[in-house]
Amino acid sequence: MPENQNIEWKSKWRDDYLEWICGFANAQGGTIYIGIDDNGHVIGLTNTKRLLEDIPNKVRNAMGIVVDVDLLSEDENEYIRITIPPYPVAVSCKGVYYYRSGSTLQTLSGPELERFILRKRGTTWDNMPLTAFTIDDIDSTLVERFKKLAIKKGRIDKSILDEPTDVLMEKLHLTNGGYYTNAAMLLFCNNPDKWQLGAYTKIGFFETDADLLYQDEIHGSLIEQIDQIMEVLHLKYMKAKITYDGMQRIERYFVPDEALREALLNALCHKQYESGIPIQISVYEDRLYIANCGRLPENWTIENLMTKHASKPHNPGIANVYYLAGFIENWGRGVEKICSACKSYGTPLPEYTVNPGDIMIKFTASEDMLISTYLKRVTEKVTEKVTEKVTEKVTEKVTEKEQEILSLLIEDPAYTYSVLSDKLGISRKTVSLRIQSLKSKGIIKRIGSDTKGYWDINNDLLK
Repeated sequence: MPENQNIEWKSKWRDDYLEWICGFANAQGGTIYIGIDDNGHVIGLTNTKRLLEDIPNKVRNAMGIVVDVDLLSEDENEYIRITIPPYPVAVSCKGVYYYRSGSTLQTLSGPELERFILRKRGTTWDNMPLTAFTIDDIDSTLVERFKKLAIKKGRIDKSILDEPTDVLMEKLHLTNGGYYTNAAMLLFCNNPDKWQLGAYTKIGFFETDADLLYQDEIHGSLIEQIDQIMEVLHLKYMKAKITYDGMQRIERYFVPDEALREALLNALCHKQYESGIPIQISVYEDRLYIANCGRLPENWTIENLMTKHASKPHNPGIANVYYLAGFIENWGRGVEKICSACKSYGTPLPEYTVNPGDIMIKFTASEDMLISTYLKRVTEKVTEKVTEKVTEKVTEKVTEKEQEILSLLIEDPAYTYSVLSDKLGISRKTVSLRIQSLKSKGIIKRIGSDTKGYWDINNDLLK
């Protein structure tokens, strides 16, 4: 009978333990032994008769529930066992709600209490009716986009898509008691911020943990946020390593698109929107974090998350629409897909951190995907090898000014003379002179025409 998450030993009775009884009743139930010390030794009680009468009455008066209180003995030492069953409804102790989680007792309040009560009622926040939200608040363009996505994916009967908006919402299970739900608002309203605080995504680029260089906010419907987030991350926050296969341009970011998109969809789908806290994406040169206000399903660990598991969405209404639109699968394979994409891409597997109020995923760049590291290797090797690999005419190493050109060409080999001139703030003639110097040293060469070609960097210098 070792002490665990469902068993507690107490040397003597204290009225404070009513809170523990409440916590067990709200969780998976449990047992409290009175008269056993912290080492599991029965030390006995002297007032068992009175406790057998008092404890049931105190529990009933404080919580309105019934528990079993039994008298036990060992080696002539009497002790008491209190058996608490799990209750299907939320139980409070003198107006305060407690919850047993692991070996700790938590006091529930605010959004956490709201989620707990909803869960006990067999519902979720996203399924709650939003009485002030009407059909006039539903954006028809979002409805039409969903229809096109659903038809393309083939996960819904086409006849349903011909229904008027109010009927479609009902068949998508986005109504409750004659009202539209919170999920309907988040999915099909172009301004959910009007109805729910924090229903957006925040992105920031950090040089260090303390140095935020710039940031953006992505607002709008959950149908559209995913594409907008991906676009902003690619255009503004993540540098692509650009290579060419013949004349085909290949862009590779340090996080594979499939993994990044899946992680973002998981965050949008599982977020606890009632918290009022936006999803937060922190981007660094070599890593990216997605922090989402939420929690793992009951009794889950990170190990459960990283292995095959059932689908348990925090927002089933949102998840259902995402599934029908083809955004997600309905098999709990999100994390599996993320890890598979990273493996195929040759990047490190993501790291998950579960905090009391949020879940965070971290993507880390492999060394060969870092633009700055790549440039450093190029310039170091050029400095070391240039006199060994080029013609006798070459007598100089790569200059600092030539390194500026080289850095930009590594960033995008398709940069033209005009682009290089604009980015460096120098004339095209000066750019041309530096390009000619790099060409003469065998460091770069032109592939294709001046307008449609690209610069090929001598990768032999990296070997």
